[in-house]
Amino acid sequence: MTGGRDVAVTARVGVALGIAVAVCFVTGLLSHAIAHPQPWFGWPTAPVWLYRFTQGSHVASGIAAIPLVVVKLWSVWPKLFERRRGRGGAGVLVRLLERGSILVLVAAILFELSTGLLNIAQWYVFGFYFPPVHYAMAYVAAGAVLVHLAVKLPVIRQALGEPVDASSPTGPSRRTVLRATWLAVAVATVATVGQTVPLLRRVSVLAPRSGQGPQGVPVNRTARAAGVVTAAPAVDYRLTVVDGSRTRAFTIDELRAMPQTTQHLPIACVEGWSAGAQWSGVVLAELLAAVGADTDSDVRMVSLEPPGPYSRTVLPARHVRDTRTLIALQVNGETLNLDHGYPCRLIAASRPGVLQTKWLSRIEVLR
Repeated sequence: MTGGRDVAVTARVGVALGIAVAVCFVTGLLSHAIAHPQPWFGWPTAPVWLYRFTQGSHVASGIAAIPLVVVKLWSVWPKLFERRRGRGGAGVLVRLLERGSILVLVAAILFELSTGLLNIAQWYVFGFYFPPVHYAMAYVAAGAVLVHLAVKLPVIRQALGEPVDASSPTGPSRRTVLRATWLAVAVATVATVGQTVPLLRRVSVLAPRSGQGPQGVPVNRTARAAGVVTAAPAVDYRLTVVDGSRTRAFTIDELRAMPQTTQHLPIACVEGWSAGAQWSGVVLAELLAAVGADTDSDVRMVSLEPPGPYSRTVLPARHVRDTRTLIALQVNGETLNLDHGYPCRLIAASRPGVLQTKWLSRIEVLR
C-alpha cells in the first residue's frame, strides 16, 4: 500500500479506535449494571452528575469511533483481498483465521455503532429489542478487538515506530491522512456532544436532543405514548405508599401540603442527552416516614402506565436514604407538565432518566 494507506496509518488509527471502543465498552457495562443491578453492584448517589458523565462518554466515544472505523477500513481495504502465493496449507489456514477474525471485528463494531446511532436518534428500524442485543454484541466486539490485538501486536509495535512525515507521490501522505482523521473525529464529537455538554449546544448541530422541551427539559416518552392522558390528571388520583401491612394514599393536595424541597439535579438519558433542572417536591425519605417506613430497604416505583419494561423500577436503598431523592411535583418553578410526569414523578441523583419513574401511582417498600 502507498501513501496514507499503509500499516503506519492503520496502527495509529487503530490505537485511537481501541481507546474509543474501550471507553464505550466500560461505560456501557456501567449503564447496563445500573439499569439491571446485581447484588454485588452498587452505584453511588454522588456526585449527582456521575451518570450524566459516564453515559455521555459512552455515546460520545461511540460517535467518535465512527470516522475511526471508516479510516481504518479505508487504510486496509486493498490488503484484505490480496492473494499471497507460495505459502503452505498452514499459512493459508492462518491467513483465513486472521481474515475471519477481522470480519467478526468489523461486523461487530459496525453493528454496535450503527444500531447505537439509530437508538440515540430513536429511529427503531431494526426488528429487535435494543438493550439486550446491544449489550450482548458489545462482548463480541470487545473480544474481537482483543483477538485482533493479540494477532497483530508485533506488526502494530513495528508500525508505530515508523515516522508519520513520510511523503508519497501516489496519494496523500501519512500526516495528511492522520490530520484529516483527527479533524473528522473532532467534528463528529463536537457536532453531537452538546446534548450532554450544555456549553456546546449552539455548535452541536447534529445533537439529537438540543435541551428544548416543555419547561426546558427534553421528553423521550410522552403521556400519550404511555397511555396516561386520562389517568394522570384524574380528580381521584392517589399516590399509594405501601410498607408491608401499612398503606396510605396521598392526594396531590396532601403531597403539596408536606414540606417541599428543591434540588438542582440533571436528568440524563441512556441515549446520551442530559439537562439540568430545578426539581421541587417531597423528600422520599420523609414521605416514607409519614407511613412509619424506614429507609433501609429498596423501594419499587410503579407508574400509572400499563405494564412495560420501565413502568416499574426498583430504587436502591442508598438512593432512598439520600435527601436529594424527591417525589417531584414541580420542575423549574412550574407544576410538572403532563409529559414530565404530572402529577408526580421520581427524581434521584445519578440515575438514568428511564429509571426516574413518571406518573407515579404506587411506592412499595421491599423487604
